[in-house]
Amino acid sequence: MKISRTHWDELVAHAREEAPNECCGYFRCTADAITGFTRARNERNSPYGYMLDSDSMYALWKLAEDDGQQVGTYHSHPRSPAEPSQTDVNLASNWPDYLYVIVSLDGDPTVRAWWLRDGKVEEEPLDVD
Repeated sequence: MKISRTHWDELVAHAREEAPNECCGYFRCTADAITGFTRARNERNSPYGYMLDSDSMYALWKLAEDDGQQVGTYHSHPRSPAEPSQTDVNLASNWPDYLYVIVSLDGDPTVRAWWLRDGKVEEEPLDVD
């Protein structure tokens, strides 16, 4: 999956702005590239979890269901690696067709993508261009 340097930088900037809390949002993608991000408000307002605000959840659902676009969500891990937590895996069971992007601020910023389906975790390599 390709991600532009501009989008990568936007994700890291959002994570830094919301730290020490987790940031979150959603994105549109094609089969091989992330094409745009939209910031959401983390209703949990917490460093230990996230929940997209209801307006963002509706917009995300509408993109996927009504408009037929491929979509995903992103969130940050301010103090842990860009790897799905058990909470992330559990939440993903509601939306198994979404790609999940995690931004870590633990050390140098890291951005990684994951498929979380049926309790299984599979990394989707990101190619920054």
